[in-house]
Amino acid sequence: MKKALAIPFILLLVLIVSACGSNTVNNQSPSPSPSESTAPEGGNSSGDTITYQSELGPVEVPANPQRIVALSSAPNLLSLGVKLVGVDEWTYGNPLFKEMLTDTAVVSETSLEKILELEPDLILAGAHINNIAKLQEIAPTVVYTWGKNDYLTQQLEVGKLVNKEKEAQAWIDDFTVRAEALGQKVKEKIGENATVSVLEVGDNKTFYTFGNNFARGTELLYQAMKLNMPEKVKEDALGPGLFALSTEVVSEYAGDYIILSRRSQVDVSFMELETWKNIPAVANGHVIEINTDASSYSDPTTLENLFKIFEEGFMK
Repeated sequence: MKKALAIPFILLLVLIVSACGSNTVNNQSPSPSPSESTAPEGGNSSGDTITYQSELGPVEVPANPQRIVALSSAPNLLSLGVKLVGVDEWTYGNPLFKEMLTDTAVVSETSLEKILELEPDLILAGAHINNIAKLQEIAPTVVYTWGKNDYLTQQLEVGKLVNKEKEAQAWIDDFTVRAEALGQKVKEKIGENATVSVLEVGDNKTFYTFGNNFARGTELLYQAMKLNMPEKVKEDALGPGLFALSTEVVSEYAGDYIILSRRSQVDVSFMELETWKNIPAVANGHVIEINTDASSYSDPTTLENLFKIFEEGFMK
């Protein structure tokens, strides 16, 4: 939004905020403990609210929100079957969610007027954005810090927020069991001590390798399936989450199996280089390719898609 809003727009904003009620947030008391939701006594009709314990303190939100704008955690919401009226551009461009977002507006932290026009009853935002206070004036706003929760806890938290905690927990319980079983099957196939590295090729032939919680299937591979990470990756990527590599040193970070994340438009001429071809995993045909655009989140939809890819890739 422009630095200054026109006076008529300010008046309109005041009227709408007054009509929708207040959004109570304690910005002075961030809570490091897992969030809890307090259900209202009067049931779950459209007028009911719950108090959700967010990172910034308690927030009164609709018990059954109907018009959600998601600047953050949109894939988690979509995986629960929640309809959105506004979504961030990254989720909108994700091929896994394309059909779910045909009637959804693309918004950002700066498009406050557009968000206001959508008349949201709940907004989800990342802690890194600058306009949280202004979003709070439009509708109850819940903030999440990326990576503060593990991927399973994050799904459960979003489930609590939108009155779908049971659905979220059911998926967690089922997925955890299936992923561990797949991990055992894969180890029997490739060897108990075999290593797996996740590499991504970016622009200018720059590579990245990842720890165990940076999407691209890392949570599934290392946490859920309990596959082994190469020692060099542990040393350089496990702490920060990712580590940049030049083509010349990629072989030092390559496991017995490589998960190669790339976008369709990325230059893949590196695949013709001897330094790439001579990597044992490449020479042995142990490379499983994934689409970066469809792998950059850690929500149920993304993980289920990767589950199928990994099962097929490792077990072939």
